[in-house]
Amino acid sequence: MFIWFFHRISGAALIILFGVKILTSYFLLAQDKKPDWALSLHRQPVLDVLILILFTFHSIYGIRTIVMDFGVRNERRLFLAANIAASVVSLFLVYMYFITV
Repeated sequence: MFIWFFHRISGAALIILFGVKILTSYFLLAQDKKPDWALSLHRQPVLDVLILILFTFHSIYGIRTIVMDFGVRNERRLFLAANIAASVVSLFLVYMYFITV
């Protein structure tokens, strides 16, 4: 039940966060005078890290759902494996993000 709920909430959150990134990019690229709110929002590392973590967990939980559709029914092991895999990938991506910034 947790994964089902998280998958729906993270999908909606990702749509909003990607929308904010696209909107601020538009304001920064399309106008001569750059708005301060768009610049500060676009360069917010908290939003970037949140996008990385939500995207990773959302995609790994989606892969878990596909594996379950193929007939694997050991939900406890799949839940544990999905959380470990998503945590490792998220930590790596966040580490790479802060190394390049």
